[in-house]
Amino acid sequence: MRRFLFFLGVLVFSWASLAQAKTYVVSVNQFVEHPALDAVLKGFQDYLKENKFQIKYYIHNAQGNMATANQIAQQIVGEHPDLILAIATPSAQACAQAIKKSPQLQDTPLLFTAITDPIGAGLVRDLKKPGKNITGVSDLLPIDQHLKMVKTFYPDLKALGIIYNPGEANSKTLVRLIRKQAAKMKIQLQEAIATKSSEVYQAAQSLVGRVDAIYIPTDNTVISSFESVVKVCEQNKIPLFAGDVDSVARGAVAALGFDYYQHGRQTGAMAKRIFLGEKPGDMPVETQKKLKLAINLKAAKAMHVTVPEKLLQQADKIYR
Repeated sequence: MRRFLFFLGVLVFSWASLAQAKTYVVSVNQFVEHPALDAVLKGFQDYLKENKFQIKYYIHNAQGNMATANQIAQQIVGEHPDLILAIATPSAQACAQAIKKSPQLQDTPLLFTAITDPIGAGLVRDLKKPGKNITGVSDLLPIDQHLKMVKTFYPDLKALGIIYNPGEANSKTLVRLIRKQAAKMKIQLQEAIATKSSEVYQAAQSLVGRVDAIYIPTDNTVISSFESVVKVCEQNKIPLFAGDVDSVARGAVAALGFDYYQHGRQTGAMAKRIFLGEKPGDMPVETQKKLKLAINLKAAKAMHVTVPEKLLQQADKIYR
C-alpha cells in the first residue's frame, strides 16, 4: 500500500511538473481599463508566475465598448488559446457567445472574473455545477453592509444617489439589490444613468441638491470615469462612497469592498486547477469572502465629512 501511494505521489508530481513545463496561451478580454479590473489581471498573472507556469498572453481591452468586446471575442478565436480569461460581465458574455458559435473553441475553458451575477448574465445555470466549459469568480457585493457603512457616517441619511449604466447586466443586478435594501432602511434612492463614460459627469450633476450622499456600485462605465463624480462631489460638498476599495485612492471617502488584486489571484488559482486537468464545468463558481475597509481622509475633508472614530480603528487602509 505504501509503495502504491509512493508511486501515486510521484505520478501526481510528474504530471504537475509537465503541466508547468508547457507554455499555455491565455487570451484576455478585459472590458475597460480602470484600477480595479487592472488589479484583477495583475493578480491573475502574478499567481501563475509564482506557481511556475509559462504563459503567453494575448491581452485585449474593449475600452468600455460592447461592440469592441464582441470584436475581441471573435479575434480570440484565431488565437487558439488554452484558456480564455474574461474580466467583467460584458466581456464574459461576448466570449461565451463566441465560444458557442465557434466549433474550434467548444472545448476551450472560459474563466470569468469580476462578475456580479453569473446566472443573471446568462453565463451559467447553476453556481455549484456551472456545466459546459465556463466557471470563475464572482464579486457580488454585500449591499446591506455597504449601506450600513454609509449610515454609520450619516445616521440621519434620507436620500442616497447612485449612478450606473443600465446596459451592464452586473449593474442591473446591483441596483435591484440596492433598491431592496434602501427600502428596508427607509432610504430614498435617487438614480442617475450614464450609458457611456462621457455621460458620467452630467449624471453626477443631476444629483446635486437631491441627495445627502452618492454611492457608486461596481459599474464599469462609471468607475472608468470616477474622477468626474469626485469633482462634482468636492464642488458641492456631497459625500462620495464606493463599492470597491480601489476607488478610495481616487477620491471616494470610503468603501467596504473586495481587494481586486486578491480577486485576480483567486482566479489564477482556478486557472492552475484547469491546467492540471480539472474540468471548468465541474468547478463551482467561487466568491471572495473577505472585505476590506478603506478610508480617504483627504477626500473626507474636501467633502466636509467627519469620519467616525470607530471606523478609523476598523480601517484596513487609510489614505491621508
